[in-house]
Amino acid sequence: MILDQPLGERFVTLALAQTDERVRTDRPVSPAFLFAALLWHEVLAAWKAREKRGERRVPALEFAMDEVLDAQSGKLAITRRLTATMREVWAMQPRFEERSGQRPWRLLEAERFRMAYDFLALRAQSGEVPAEIESWWRAFQAADEESRQAMLLPDSGPHKKRRRRRRGKKPAEGAPPPA
Repeated sequence: MILDQPLGERFVTLALAQTDERVRTDRPVSPAFLFAALLWHEVLAAWKAREKRGERRVPALEFAMDEVLDAQSGKLAITRRLTATMREVWAMQPRFEERSGQRPWRLLEAERFRMAYDFLALRAQSGEVPAEIESWWRAFQAADEESRQAMLLPDSGPHKKRRRRRRGKKPAEGAPPPA
């Protein structure tokens, strides 16, 4: 259960306190954000378990999200619209670690960026991710184009090799086309 995990309990407590503050100040509250926060540590546990079994990072997260949402579908009435938003917020979390090349600009342009960033800030506040990642993104959002360019980290990951398309052999004259 979420509240049995020290980080999970702290995370949910912070999310609820933030929601209370938003209500008090007449700011909008998103049910999708609340559900995403309440279920995040279930997703995180399933994600980490899949990674330990050798699954690649992003597909492991996708399967973990499916697992948790399928398990909750019988218990909670969460609409498709809300689950789609929750999935977007969760799927952006590993992308916040990518701070080189064009990735930060593409993430910044995402429709649910602000919600995902607020989620990242909660994760940092609860001690789940290094505060340095959240502060980098806070500064990156506020910076001008030139400052953003200077903030980018050097590309450290392996570069993907592009596959060359094989050109098919032309069929001999009069031969039927391949099936």
